[in-house]
Formats: sequence, C-alpha cells, structure tokens
Amino acid sequence: MHYVWMAIVGLITGQVAAFFYPGPVPLGFISATALGIGGSYLSGFIGNLIHKKPDGPSFSRAGFIYSVLGSLLLIFVARNVLHLV
Repeated sequence: MHYVWMAIVGLITGQVAAFFYPGPVPLGFISATALGIGGSYLSGFIGNLIHKKPDGPSFSRAGFIYSVLGSLLLIFVARNVLHLV
C-alpha cells in the first residue's frame, strides 16, 4: 500500500516540479506525471535507506517536499544529461 500512496503523491508532485523548475519545461501531463512518480519512488527509496518509516500509510509534508525535490532532480537529469526533454 505504501507504493500505491507514493504513486498517488507522484501524480501531484510531477506537476508541481514542472511548474517550479526554472526555465521552460516542455513536458506534457503524462511526462510530468511519470517523472513525478519516478521522483516520488526515488525519494522514498533514499528516505527508507536513511531511516525506517513506521508501517501504515501516512502523509507528511516532508515526504511531499522530498518527492518534489526528487522530481526536480529527475527533470534536471532528463534535460541536461539524457537530453530527453
């Protein structure tokens, strides 16, 4: 259930990250959502490596901010390293 929650948050964070990324980001809804889900999973994975989260679904503002930062990182990698966007 935890991964489903990260995917749902990723839907929102992808749109937020595309909005806050500096400069023009030619991402459609599906691309931004995919990068948001990827960023959410990336930040969740790194967060679980750093500290163990209690079981059960819980929403935290810090987790949302980390998901947006993970999405921004993926947009940066997609634009500058992979030249996809």
